[in-house]
Amino acid sequence: MTTSSMPSELRERVLAASHAARASGRAVPAAPEISAAAAFARAADAFAGLLAALTPEQWRTPVLRDLDVQALVGHLIGVERDVRRAIAGDEDVADADHVASTQDLAAAQAGVDPAETRTSWRRAADETIELIDLTNGRRDEGTVVSMHGMRLSVDALLVVRAFELWTHENDIRRAAGLPPSVPDDSVLTLMTNLAVRLLPHAVTRTGSTTATNLHLVLTGAGGGTWDLPLGDRTASTPGDDLLLVVDAVDFCRLVANRVAPEALDVHTDGAGAAHVLAAAATLALD
Repeated sequence: MTTSSMPSELRERVLAASHAARASGRAVPAAPEISAAAAFARAADAFAGLLAALTPEQWRTPVLRDLDVQALVGHLIGVERDVRRAIAGDEDVADADHVASTQDLAAAQAGVDPAETRTSWRRAADETIELIDLTNGRRDEGTVVSMHGMRLSVDALLVVRAFELWTHENDIRRAAGLPPSVPDDSVLTLMTNLAVRLLPHAVTRTGSTTATNLHLVLTGAGGGTWDLPLGDRTASTPGDDLLLVVDAVDFCRLVANRVAPEALDVHTDGAGAAHVLAAAATLALD
């Protein structure tokens, strides 16, 4: 990971001030609140806009794993299919592999007109949005759905979907030589909030038993400040204090496993930062 090149004494004062002055909460002014469904719809519109601008040559560009852009869009068509199945209560998708379960639709795009693939993806996303609208009044707020090894509320799943669309949008942008995009502030706020909520589980899952009191500061739009107890909280020790200060968008790139922890521009104070950042990257679906 990288840190600021400012003199060490100044850096220590900045970190200390950040720790003392940033109590838990969101940055002010906060972005307008939107629903998880609206966040997914905005991410879908952004992704659709990118697809509409691609040339035929860019559709054939290798982008991720063994997929070109068109096959990656096919993967996302499959993900939308599984989302709808999960919301409908289909247990077959509960523990299905995120990649393997969509491979049929990824492979099916070979030889298809890219315009047809783009239309099929847009239709799939719209069908998810329509199903959410249709079932909105028929489920409890805390209803949990199971999909691809995840157990999440419908709202959390929709934020995960917005996160994945933004991630793959930028995969395509990078492969096609286009500039990266940033989610709008309201969508980014939901993304960072969900990622932070899942971070303690990721740290535990990766084997950390050290009690750590994390003070996490995500800077910029969509950011905020959180105090998170990590590791084994049954120990009699109060836990070590750890401060992490990082840009909110960069943190989301880490959670998407699109930037290595050691390449992240992050300010730290305390022990255990490397493990926490590595754990964050395990939240990615790919």
